[in-house]
Amino acid sequence: MLTDNSVELNRPVWLRAASLILSIFGLGVSVYLTIAHYTASVILACPENATINCQKVTTSAESQILGVPVALLGLIFYVAMVAICLPQAWKVARLEPIRLAMSGVGVLFVLWLVYSELVLIKAICLWCTSVHVVTIGIFLCLLYGFMTYPRPSE
Repeated sequence: MLTDNSVELNRPVWLRAASLILSIFGLGVSVYLTIAHYTASVILACPENATINCQKVTTSAESQILGVPVALLGLIFYVAMVAICLPQAWKVARLEPIRLAMSGVGVLFVLWLVYSELVLIKAICLWCTSVHVVTIGIFLCLLYGFMTYPRPSE
């Protein structure tokens, strides 16, 4: 009988690579948004018009939750996602439900953020949108792997 620590999940290389690449991209954008939040010298390269306005979104009341910047929460989320999407982490079968649950929570948070942008702030941040798309992409990849490939017998 193999333990969870020694069982490698039967997931295609493309799926494992996609989850890691998307997580790294999300981490990069989250780092940028966190730096932009804490320093006024960072310019958000984003068009500014009635619909698209990164500055308006990233400085709105909704850009913080209980005083914690949403960008920092994204940074923490993506540090964790990169860690559990590394090749070594895919060898630990018990991380799969954690990986899927984390990405699911990420999607729920994205839905709240998109609502905030469209309804409350009435502006969209392209940097934030890229993170939203990446979060949904990670979730879909992981959900596909979870639903398509059987877990190893324990």
